[in-house]
Amino acid sequence: MTKFRRSVALALGVAIAWAGPVKADDWPQWQGPDRNAISRERGLLQEWPKEGPRLAWKVTGIGAGPSTPSVAAGRIFGMSHRDGGEVVWALSEADGSRLWETRLGPAFVQGGFDQANEGPGSTPTVDGDLLYVVGLGGDVTCMQVRDGKVVWRRSLTRDFGGSVPVWSFRESPLVDGDKVIVTPGGPDATLVALDKLTGKTIWKSVVPGSPGAAYASTIAIDFEGRQYVQVTAKALVGVAASDGRFLWRYDRPANGNGINVSTPIHLEGKVFAASAYGTGGGLVKLGRDSAGAIKADEVYFTPKMQNHHGGMIVHEGSLYGANGGNSGGFLISLDFQTGQVHWDQREKRGVPKGSIAMADGRLYYRTEEGPMLLIEPSAREYLERGRFEQPDRSNKPAWAHPVIANGRLYLRDQDMLLSYDIKKK
Repeated sequence: MTKFRRSVALALGVAIAWAGPVKADDWPQWQGPDRNAISRERGLLQEWPKEGPRLAWKVTGIGAGPSTPSVAAGRIFGMSHRDGGEVVWALSEADGSRLWETRLGPAFVQGGFDQANEGPGSTPTVDGDLLYVVGLGGDVTCMQVRDGKVVWRRSLTRDFGGSVPVWSFRESPLVDGDKVIVTPGGPDATLVALDKLTGKTIWKSVVPGSPGAAYASTIAIDFEGRQYVQVTAKALVGVAASDGRFLWRYDRPANGNGINVSTPIHLEGKVFAASAYGTGGGLVKLGRDSAGAIKADEVYFTPKMQNHHGGMIVHEGSLYGANGGNSGGFLISLDFQTGQVHWDQREKRGVPKGSIAMADGRLYYRTEEGPMLLIEPSAREYLERGRFEQPDRSNKPAWAHPVIANGRLYLRDQDMLLSYDIKKK
């Protein structure tokens, strides 16, 4: 088995045992603690030095793939293809040393698409002593955080009739209360809820038209009760958390290719979703119709937010994200409530397409080409507060999103993971 090779800027030769519960500044799942790509952490650098923040450590040998890591209770978790297998791994948050690695099975391979076969895209979801992942072929696996031992496994295809999307399954599981929510996209199981301890089916949700699975990850919202909101291959949909009952749908943000990747955004009874391939994004306002059923009324639709897979963030009424697909794109800021453009980097051929996160009043933006940017959010103008280039950049697009946890910025570049010290001194 290939060994992890690490270069540690700060000598920390300490073996880390299981470190206990998730902390407030952890990043325990896809898009952080609240699944909106915003960290709760404070006390971070507001501007970077010219050379960028200090590189604390880097590790190589973790395996291929764009899976964005999660961080919880002193550990970093991720997925990869390595040595012909699909693996989940855990590293020490302190120095990047390997704690465990579990092989889930042979690497899932689809014909014809090299990027689809690089490695898994799912981010492990950590919930207490357990974590959950979705493999490229649709296996949902629950594992022990302590040692990576498999607790249970279900299949989105064999158990629920789902079909593997063109670019494979890339959803990151949602854990909500006692349930794990995933999206098979089967004829009678658009979404399913599984018991998080046993994997047993709690309910199956059927969306009219039985849309298949896309690549986005579900969010939980509270509007007239608990709902789960997901972007399928054909529509943005909402279902009841209690029993999976279909509530509403909105088709316009879903592109005709079914390649809908970005996580939807909920704010005060309104939901925004977007996709690329010549489509765009739309905002709906949830309410009730004359019969008392929940409805989704369009507030606006705009072609100015064709967000491919880099994600979007709402801050102080502004929506930030990349506008553009395979042919490229640029960072843009819109008014979340109206869709009006605040500023557009396309006009200056400025900041290109990338992925986004936020912490302590700053946007962390990683371009697909590799440069990492620190941006002060502003509706008036683009305000850059630092940028740097990572060492030993691969020749693959930088698709893994930036992660901020406990004073560190984590960047994955295929086989490499880098940890930067961004804590204010």
